[in-house]
Formats: sequence, C-alpha cells, structure tokens
Amino acid sequence: MVKVAVIDSGVNPNHPHVSGVVGGLRISADGTSLSSDCLDYIGHGTAVAGAICEKAPGAEIYALKVFDRMLTTSVDAILRAIELAIEEDCKVINLSLGTTNMGHQDRFERVVELAGSREVALVAAYRMSGQISLPGALPPVIAVEGDPECPRETFRVSGSNGSEDSPVHFIASTYPRQIPGVPREWNLNGISFAVANMTGFVARAMQKHAEFSVSSLKRFLEEQVGTRMIPI
Repeated sequence: MVKVAVIDSGVNPNHPHVSGVVGGLRISADGTSLSSDCLDYIGHGTAVAGAICEKAPGAEIYALKVFDRMLTTSVDAILRAIELAIEEDCKVINLSLGTTNMGHQDRFERVVELAGSREVALVAAYRMSGQISLPGALPPVIAVEGDPECPRETFRVSGSNGSEDSPVHFIASTYPRQIPGVPREWNLNGISFAVANMTGFVARAMQKHAEFSVSSLKRFLEEQVGTRMIPI
C-alpha cells in the first residue's frame, strides 16, 4: 500500500469514488493549529482523491485540509501541511495548489529538500494561470501541466532531462473522474485534476516499485509515456 497525502479541501470518505481514507487533519490558515475536521464541504479535495484512487486502487488517502468553504489558503498552511505529510510517513504528496509568488521560494526549497531527504514524492503544478508556480517549479518535485485533450488513462512528458531551460514535466488530463449522467463540461476541471491524475500514476508506479527513489521513479514514469494504466 502507498500512503498518499491530499493537501486540499479535505475528503469525503463516503464518496463512491474514494476508498482507503486512513485519517487526516485540518490546518489553520496561519499553520499553527490543528483539528480532526478533515471533511470536505466543497468537493474539490474529494474529486482529487477520487482521481488518485482510480489510478492507484488500494492507495491509502491521508487528508490534510487547508481549504474550507473557499479555495483560498496561505503559504504557511501549505508548508505546514507538507511537513505533516512527511511526519505521517506519506510517500506521495498531492498538491493541487500552489503560489506564483516567487518571494516564497526559499521557504518551499527547505520543505522540498526535507521531502527529498525522506524519498517522498511531491506532485504539483508546474504553471498556474500561465505563470511558473511553487513548489512545482522546484526540483525534484514531479511537475505537472494540464491538457484537456490528453486521455485520462495516460500521460505525456515535455522537456529534457537535465536541462535547466526546459526541465522535464508531465502532462495529464485536466478532468477528474466523470460523474454518471453529468456532461464532462459541467464537472470540475483544470490544473488541479491534471496534478491529481498524475499523482495517481505516481502512486500506481510506487505500488509496483516500492524500492525506487524519487529520481528512479521519475525516470520510470518517463519510460511509461503512452502506456494506458501502468501494470501493477
């Protein structure tokens, strides 16, 4: 089993698309206080978790709630959530969020370095609203971009390994799991779900190769481009 932290609006453990919720916490906006209320009231985190569970059946979801009734939070809360995910022995961290304020780069670099030292895979958006974002732009984060035309059961790679001008990032569908009877265009969509879909592939690969380091995992994923659901 792979334990996946979903840093988002919480998770509804009773949703049919979600399985294996093993716990969670709510983090205050200033990152200083915690509570056990990790229930999702707006659906975003549940849709993210559903996409992950689709790709990686059996994944253990750990909900770290930084959003409540609106999709707004603080960098303090995000950084604290990443630290807590590492403390809770999560092996993959989904960040369907981020900031384009590069003034926070030093703070994100420290927590990304901590994750790297524990071989924890962070998956985050490379760009948000057309701008490079944190922590997705930092190595060794698994950086993701979205493409609405990309089939949900696969992903692509852009960039060159080792190139600072064009670093490797993964491209995945911007749609979550479809809701029966609801047209796709009416469902949630965007970079959040490209990140979630890619997190599912990362967790699926880790289920197959638990011995991999994060760098080995990224190389393996690059080799799987075009594969429809990595065999596990």
